[in-house]
Formats: sequence, structure tokens, C-alpha cells
Amino acid sequence: MTTPAVYVLHDNPEWIGPFARAFEDAGVPLIEWPLHEGTLDLDAEPPQGVFWSRLSASSHTRGAESAKDLARATLTWLESWGRRVVNGSAVAHLEVSKAAQHAALRRAGIDTPRTTAVVGTEQLVTAARSLPAPFITKHNQGGKGLGVRRFEDHDSFEEYVRGPEFEPAADGITLLQELLVAPAPFITRAEFVGGRFVYAVRVDTSGGAFELCPADACSIDGPSTPMFQVDPAITAEAPLIRRYGALLAELGIEMAGIEFMTTTDGRTVTYDINTNTNYNADAEAGAEHPAIPAAAEWFKQLLEAEAHGTAEPAAA
Repeated sequence: MTTPAVYVLHDNPEWIGPFARAFEDAGVPLIEWPLHEGTLDLDAEPPQGVFWSRLSASSHTRGAESAKDLARATLTWLESWGRRVVNGSAVAHLEVSKAAQHAALRRAGIDTPRTTAVVGTEQLVTAARSLPAPFITKHNQGGKGLGVRRFEDHDSFEEYVRGPEFEPAADGITLLQELLVAPAPFITRAEFVGGRFVYAVRVDTSGGAFELCPADACSIDGPSTPMFQVDPAITAEAPLIRRYGALLAELGIEMAGIEFMTTTDGRTVTYDINTNTNYNADAEAGAEHPAIPAAAEWFKQLLEAEAHGTAEPAAA
């Protein structure tokens, strides 16, 4: 019989290193479960332990085109055996669908950008004309800023859609979205571990890039001022943070980063729920309570609860 462990389902080993070190320091056995390919005996009992889905919406860009389908099958299998799963099969659906995230946010009464989901090039050209220019596009199955482009007018968009540079979405769904303009060049990302708010990080967008990946593996040489900095003014008691916590609890999301921004017309607009959250080293170093050690400690408590049949640590 194997020793119970935390199994992390993922499609990118480069993102696991910081967690592996923190889990080792906490005395938590961590076993990787790659999602690039594999065999799943649906009649076999899974190993004992806690299972953590870190499926990424951008998995198809790293040679793991079937990762989302393998993840869904694996998570459903684990859940059928009653295993403790963090960010389970329903959450996997949200990770790979910005349309589903938008629907969940809107239903919760949280302000979101005006968005239209479109399949088909002719439909894209027609639907775009219902949005005022400038506007942006995104891929429904996104991550890494996939498919994010700004268009100043409808004619240039039509030329793009009909031209050789058009970038189709992995699931065939392109999002047309209103352009949000901020009075200062930054967005904010609220991080949650085990359903609890840990900190908010302010992300500098002055470079104009749509690639906001916080992981160390995404780091590039840049200005001396850190691109990611913890904002101590945002606390767990902030009304928006409390609403986020309630929404995550309703959706069964226990690990997440939620991105929002303030616009020039005074809106606070939420546009992304990332259930495969990574943590930037600069932000972690500046946080009073860093997220990675908090995750290791929370999973340690989950694993101990599973092993001894005791109550789990309470979520927020």
C-alpha cells in the first residue's frame, strides 16, 4: 500500500519547482501527475491521498493538446472514488473557458467587460460591428494572453480575420471584448489559497504587453522596479475580496488568482479567474504571508485529515 501523498496534476513541470521545495520543507510528499499523455484504468482504485488539479488553459501551447480532456477524465474518475480533489472537474471546465468565467462573475453581480463569444469568421466580422472601436479579442481557452489583440477600427479587424495572420482559438471560440482603459498602467490580482485570501499583487502593465504570467519561468529582463508588487492596502475585509471569496466557495474553487482593474470611468472590472495560479518571486518576498508556504501548510492539513479521518481545515 502506497503512502498517502499530494498528487499534483499538471501540464507544465517548469511551474512545479517552487511548490516542490515548499512542500519538502513542510514535510509533505508531492508526486507529479503529468497530463501530456497517459493511461487511465477506469476500473482501478486510485492511490490514497489528496489530488490537486493545476490544469492550465494554455496547455495546448506546450505540446499537451489533450491535457484538458485527460484532466477532466482523471478528475471525474478520482471523484467517483471519493478522493479529496482540489479544483476538481467542474473547476477544470472554468479554467479552459473564459465564457464560463464571465457567466459566473456576471451571475454574482460582479462587473465584467462587455463580451461576445463567436464561432466562425463571418460571424466575427458581423459581431464586431456591434462593439464600439477600439476593442480587443481574446481566445476563450486562453492563458498567456492568447489571442489578445487590440483593434482601432472594424475595417482593420475584418482584414485580420480574413487574412493569413488570423489566429484561431484552440476551442474555436473567439471573444470580442470592450477595451478597458485604466487611469494608471496596472491591474490587480487577488490570490486565494484554500479558499482564503492571502494577498493582492499589483501588476505593472506599462510595457503594454498582454503576457502577465507571474511564474519565475516566465521572467524576462526588465526595469529595476518589480513588475509584481504586493498591495498591502487590499485586505481580506475589502468588500470585493469578500465577494470573490463567496463566489469561489460557491464554485468549489480552492486555489485561484482573480484579476481586476479600475477604469477611467470609475468601474472596478473583473475579467479573469485563474485556477492554475502561479506566484511571482518578488511578490512572494514582499508578502507578509507568502502564498506558496501557505499552500504547502494547507495541503499538509488536508493530507493529515484524509489520513486520520478528521475534519479538514476550515475555508474562508
